[in-house]
Amino acid sequence: MAKVFTITEGLENMGAIKTGGQGSVYKGRRFGEIITAIKILPTPIYSESADDKNYTAFQNEVEKLKKVNEDANPNVVKILSSGITDSGNFPFIEMEYIEGPDLEELLRPPHPCLFTIKEVLKVADQLSCALAHCHKVGVRHGDIKGNNVKYNTSTGNYVLLDFGLAMMSDEQRRTSLRHAGAIEFMAPEQNEGIMLFQTDVYSFGVVLFELLAGSVPFPLHNKGETGRNAVMVAHRELPPPDILFLRQQALPDSWNDEQKEQELKVPDWLNTMIYKCLEKKPENRFSNGMQLHEYAWQNYIRTANTHQLTHDRINFLEAENNRLRKEREDLHQQLVKYQVLETSTNKNSSLNKGLSESTRIISKKNPVAAISIAAVYKKYRVLFLIILIAASALAYFVLNNKEEPRFATKPATPSLAAPVTESSAIRNQLQAAKQFLTQGKLPEAFIIYSSLSRQQVPEAMYFYGKLALQNKNENISCTEAFALLKKASDKGYTPAKRTLGFLYSFADDKAALQQANYFERCTFAKNLAKGSVLLMEATLRGDTTASRFLDMLNVKH
Repeated sequence: MAKVFTITEGLENMGAIKTGGQGSVYKGRRFGEIITAIKILPTPIYSESADDKNYTAFQNEVEKLKKVNEDANPNVVKILSSGITDSGNFPFIEMEYIEGPDLEELLRPPHPCLFTIKEVLKVADQLSCALAHCHKVGVRHGDIKGNNVKYNTSTGNYVLLDFGLAMMSDEQRRTSLRHAGAIEFMAPEQNEGIMLFQTDVYSFGVVLFELLAGSVPFPLHNKGETGRNAVMVAHRELPPPDILFLRQQALPDSWNDEQKEQELKVPDWLNTMIYKCLEKKPENRFSNGMQLHEYAWQNYIRTANTHQLTHDRINFLEAENNRLRKEREDLHQQLVKYQVLETSTNKNSSLNKGLSESTRIISKKNPVAAISIAAVYKKYRVLFLIILIAASALAYFVLNNKEEPRFATKPATPSLAAPVTESSAIRNQLQAAKQFLTQGKLPEAFIIYSSLSRQQVPEAMYFYGKLALQNKNENISCTEAFALLKKASDKGYTPAKRTLGFLYSFADDKAALQQANYFERCTFAKNLAKGSVLLMEATLRGDTTASRFLDMLNVKH
């Protein structure tokens, strides 16, 4: 039977919760029924004295963490104790156990792959509050990611967990992060073992990006060293993709059209805040959690107030409209009663002014009814004006709200850089991908082409699919690659038409396929009619290679 890892006296080990390069977290029981979480760090301490630098560094960081809990914060996990384990002499910190799912779990089925705007705003407010609380006492977390933020089911708050990385030296961090699984959330400088307040700000931006877009800016497609290096390069060199476009693509089918329309109205300030957090250079980001939280809080309140005012105005106008509609219907019923009276045809033009066409007809036919109608009109003339004004106001309000696809809230800080526009971002990324291909850096190019393919960019779909068909990109299957080429062709991208035309026309010509590097991985179905049409379309667009393929077909057939 395997030996149970002992933590320390009075603290029972109830099994591992999660493990990683920067330590393991265990569920513990203290003093009977008190459940806690214990973070065990991977660097052993051999001597509890000043001679052991690991022990000294650990004690210094423990003192910092104690400051975090001097003032309780509902968005930061409580640090209960720290010490050295009885087995293995590993340093540990004991934290309160938070019952509930983390953000990573909340983005997996059966949940949607993204959050509602309302919930993203809540996370932005509470997580920035947690960072502000830590940074104020000089503690940098260093490991902000989805599974380190939990939703506390008992309080309804989001809570920042796991301060293990904050307790490591720079060298320990460098070693740990080479094997950590959070490369998608790491700031560019973190790959060198550097940890600043702005490092936490960057990771905060990645967390918010994922909640809005349904994916992190630079996903890890391959957990090997090559894949990790590609993500590191992307964080360092590539602009992040367009959040709103990715969000539109990821909206769940279970949401109705009205909800989808509302969920695309992301406040401008939230977009701007995320892009500022994701700046490559630390000095271009928010300087710390306090500055970040101040910006997020002020705009969060403004957005919440805007929502509330809008909601209240709509409710008020709807109530007024319903009340006036009922009074108008009552008035109409009174008028109808007089309309059914058949009496002599006496003209009475004095009552025609301001009355409806039906009332004027009645006044011509029945002077008695006309007098009664005139009295009714006189009594309700103010009501008619109110109905007209209220209906006009409601129509104006609804039309103006439909014309504004986003909130009009402007960023509070004028110096903040606006998000990269879709067209310029795409051009920059395509250019970077071409450079990577020229330099033989295929994984880096694949990250860009994969992201842009999800955005239906024809050039990206073409290269990502073509390289897969040529056995240079194993991230997608032959079927998926061929489908990407067809999409790019359908969007009018000439090189895709030429390549599809070639593959359809020469599917059974091994020599031709081998010469064009299509022979090793995938097989193709011949369709000479389709191939000829596509090659002709490409030729008419000035593609000389397509013209040469047509000549080859003429010789062959």
